[in-house]
Amino acid sequence: MLVMKFDIITIFPEIFDSYFSESLIKKAEDKGLIEINIHDLRDYSIEKWGDVDGKPYGGGRGMVMKVGPIYRAVKEIKNEKKCKTVLFTPRGEKYNQKKATEYSDLDQIIMICGRYEGVDERVKTQIADQSISIGDYVLIGGEIPAMVVVESVSRLVPGVVGIDNEGFLEERVIGDGMIEYPQYGRPEIFKTDEGEKWETPEVLLSGHHKKIKEWRKEHGEIIN
Repeated sequence: MLVMKFDIITIFPEIFDSYFSESLIKKAEDKGLIEINIHDLRDYSIEKWGDVDGKPYGGGRGMVMKVGPIYRAVKEIKNEKKCKTVLFTPRGEKYNQKKATEYSDLDQIIMICGRYEGVDERVKTQIADQSISIGDYVLIGGEIPAMVVVESVSRLVPGVVGIDNEGFLEERVIGDGMIEYPQYGRPEIFKTDEGEKWETPEVLLSGHHKKIKEWRKEHGEIIN
């Protein structure tokens, strides 16, 4: 069985400790369905003090992450044929469900988490296979985007989400996207302090599987 490998390059490796040690991500790793490796970029520096950043040419505020340490890290980490190296940047292609589905067919994803003022452009043009943005806003670093990619791709790996993961994928995955529909749980009717009644649609209480399926299809939204 092939294991989906996630390799994250960062200067703050401890950021991931709590997030990846909980919930389904931890269970999936314990089962050997996925493998998450966090790499400290400073380990690939050849500078005396482990520096990985420097002043930008042309002037400007802030520091730029150097190309050398990132080059050496990716060169050592990459060990699968079906592999993509991803750089997180506000100037990247918008990440979506279609991209997550595409990544789920890989054996290895190497993610470069930027910091400071930015990353040397040669990382984008010469090292990364793709540049990705998770939204129209600027973050302090690429660590949160890396978590987003790991979770969104992992849930597409058979066996990760629940016992009947294959059934889940068959029901939810449509082409390169996923269908998401409204969900209701107990109680059937929720009464507010103001006397309002928030009710569950009757069709979901009917036990009529065909009608429920039609309702979900009608009210669902395909996320691409």
